[in-house]
Amino acid sequence: MTTVRVLDREGAGAAVDAVFDGLSAQSRYLRFHAPMPRLTASMRRQLTDLDGWQRAAVVAECGQRAVGIARLAATSGGCAEMAVAVVDRWQRKGVGTRLITALGNLAVELDYSALTGDILHENLAMMALVRRAFPGARLEPTEDEVVRVTYPLTFTLTHEELVADLRW
Repeated sequence: MTTVRVLDREGAGAAVDAVFDGLSAQSRYLRFHAPMPRLTASMRRQLTDLDGWQRAAVVAECGQRAVGIARLAATSGGCAEMAVAVVDRWQRKGVGTRLITALGNLAVELDYSALTGDILHENLAMMALVRRAFPGARLEPTEDEVVRVTYPLTFTLTHEELVADLRW
């Protein structure tokens, strides 16, 4: 059984290390969009630099061991970019769904208007996860072999949509 909680700066290093160590070369490639045989010091600093608002994360744990992390980083216009990693042994067991759902809830609490992210086109499992966890998310292919995900966190209707709903 896993638990999911907001990750703080003090626990970030151990969690990032545990999750990275539990990823295969292929999982690392899918997460970082490049071969990543080891976690560089600068990348580790970036992943553990959490301030709870512009850079925040949730962690899934089994006992005291981190088995997944979902992270958000503020971009512009009230949006935040998201990223998810689940150790190989825990993939396809609901951990990713719990993480991305918790990250969406955290983003709402932090008053973000949308979550965005880039998924490599071959990462079909991540695209399926996004579709399950975020119904209504837009997935759009880009020219650089990624699929851009946009998930609005606020619900708004245009005048035309409202009138159409009233006619229905």
